[in-house]
Amino acid sequence: MAKLIPSAERLLRARAMIQKARDLPLPAEGGKYDFSYIARVKDFLQQARDLVKFIPLTPTATPAMKAEVKQIFTEADQADRELLH
Repeated sequence: MAKLIPSAERLLRARAMIQKARDLPLPAEGGKYDFSYIARVKDFLQQARDLVKFIPLTPTATPAMKAEVKQIFTEADQADRELLH
């Protein structure tokens, strides 16, 4: 059975995933248009979104946590635009 991760830990891990996507080095050939680079960035950002997407639906989620989830989604979208477009 999978280990449950507390919501606060999920928020921290999601931010770390977004930072990992930002820290990926650009490939020498192809730059930001390299398919493996694009796939890795999108994978990190999707993992960040998946970690927090159900937090607002839990009964213990505070309004502050819900706001932080929205912020993480915004940060992930912003990182996607900055890194890939």
